Amino acid sequence: MVHAIQHFINGRLVPGTGTRTASVFNPATGEQTGAVALANAADVRAAVDAAQAAAPGWAETTPLRRARILNGFLRLLEERIDDLAAVITAEHGKVLSDAKGEVQRGMEVVEFATGAPHILKSEFTETVGTGVDSHAVRQPLGVVAGITPFNFPAMVPMWMFPVALACGNTFILKPSERDPSAALLLAAWLKEAGLPDGVFNVVQGDKDAVDALLDAPAVQAVSFVGSTPIARYIYQTATANGKRCQALGGAKNHMIILPDADLDQAVDALMGAAYGSAGERCMAVSVAVPVGQDTADALISRLTPKIRALKVGPGTDPESEMGPLVTAPHRDKVHGYIDRGVADGATLVVDGRGLRLQGYENGYFLGPTLFDNVTTDMTIYQEEIFGPVLSVARANTYAEAVDWINAHPYGNGTAIFTRDGDAARDFAHRIQAGMVGINVPIPVPMAFHSFGGWKDSLFGDHHMHGPEGVRFYTRLKTITTRWPTGIRAGAEFAMPTMA
Repeated sequence: MVHAIQHFINGRLVPGTGTRTASVFNPATGEQTGAVALANAADVRAAVDAAQAAAPGWAETTPLRRARILNGFLRLLEERIDDLAAVITAEHGKVLSDAKGEVQRGMEVVEFATGAPHILKSEFTETVGTGVDSHAVRQPLGVVAGITPFNFPAMVPMWMFPVALACGNTFILKPSERDPSAALLLAAWLKEAGLPDGVFNVVQGDKDAVDALLDAPAVQAVSFVGSTPIARYIYQTATANGKRCQALGGAKNHMIILPDADLDQAVDALMGAAYGSAGERCMAVSVAVPVGQDTADALISRLTPKIRALKVGPGTDPESEMGPLVTAPHRDKVHGYIDRGVADGATLVVDGRGLRLQGYENGYFLGPTLFDNVTTDMTIYQEEIFGPVLSVARANTYAEAVDWINAHPYGNGTAIFTRDGDAARDFAHRIQAGMVGINVPIPVPMAFHSFGGWKDSLFGDHHMHGPEGVRFYTRLKTITTRWPTGIRAGAEFAMPTMA
C-alpha cells in the first residue's frame, strides 16, 4: 500500500499546496511504499513564517526549559528506538542493527544539547577598567535550516537541530526525499516532549524546496550534508544571500596499514568500515593503503575470503550484514564505477555485480566488491563511489602513502593502523584531513567534539555539533558595563529560582 508522506508545519502534518510528489521505495523489494509531497515556494514560505513567528518566544525561553524539553525528547528516543530504526530500514535499506546504531549516535548529540545551560555560558572579566566589567553572551540567530542526505535520515538531522534548538533558534528541516519518514517521527516526538508549535518544522522536497530555503530572507543559517558539487552550490548560494552556511561534502577516506600493524585487526576494521551500510557513509573507508608488497599481499589474502562470506540480504533479516543500496539508479551508478575500474586496469578480486537474492530479485542489491592494484590516476580512486567498493592502492613507503592522502582533493577522514607510536604521531600531525583515526577506522567524533573535514569535504568555517555547532548557531555579543555609585538594595530572604 502506498501512503502519503506530508510536511510538518507549525505543529501539525499538512499536505502542502504543491502538486508534485516523489516515489519512496523499499530498497530490499523494489516496491513503492510511499509518495512524498514535494514542497513548492508557498509551502516553504509557510514553514518559514511559522518558524519566524515562533522564534521570539523560543529565544526568550530559558536554556533550562529548552534543556528539559530536549531531555524529554531523548527519553522518547530511548523508548522508541526500535520504531525509528524500523522506519529507517524500510526506506533506506540498511540492516536494523546499523539503523539502531545511527539513532544512538544521533542521541549523543541530543544528550550534548541537554546541557544548554552549560554550553551557553560565556566569558566574564571583572575590572577591565576602573569600575568597568566586561562580559560576552551568545544569542540565537533566529530561523535556521538543515538540508540532510539519504544515508542517515535520523542521525544527520540530529547532528543539527538539537544544538540549534538548545541555542534558542527555530529550525526547518528538509530531509532527503528518498527516505523522508524518519523526519516526521522526530517532529512528532519533539512536539510530544513539549516543543512549542513552529519551533521545529519539516518541509519535504527536492531542489525547489532547497532553493526556496536558500532564498528566504528570514532564514539566517543553513546546514548541509551531501555530495561536494551540491555542497559547493549551497554554500555559494547561501553566502551570496547573506546567510551563514556549513556545507559538508564528499569524501574519499584512506586507511594506511603499516607492516607492523595487527593485520587481523586491520582486516576486521576494513570489513565494517568499507561495507557497513553498503558503503553509503561519508566516513566509509574506500581506499586501503598497505605499505610494502608483503603487507599488501597478506591483506588481500585475508580480506578476500571474508568479503566472499559477507552475508548480504534485506535489512530486516537479523543475519544480514549488508543490505541493499538506497535506489535502483544509485545501484546502477555504483555498478558503473565497477565497470570503469575494470576498464582502467584495476584487478577485480571480488566482483559484486550480478548478485541476485531469491525472493528479492527486484531489490537494489549489489555485492561487496574488492579491487587491487588501484593507482591514483584511476576514476575509482579519484571519485567518491558511495557504495560497497573497496580499492587497495599499494604504497612502497609510508611517505608515499601520506603524500597520496594529502594530494587528494577530499580531506574528510583518514586512519592509520600501526603499533609504532612515532609513526602514528607523525601521521596525526601531518595528514591533511579533518578527522583522524589511530587504529580506529571510522573516527567520527563524539557529540561533545565536532565533526567536519578539510579541503573539498567542507565549505564554511564551522564543523558540526559540539562546541563548533554552538558557535555556528549563535552570535557573539560583548558587553562592557560601568555603574554609577548608588544605593544598595536591602536584604532578601526568599530562595532565588532561575527556571
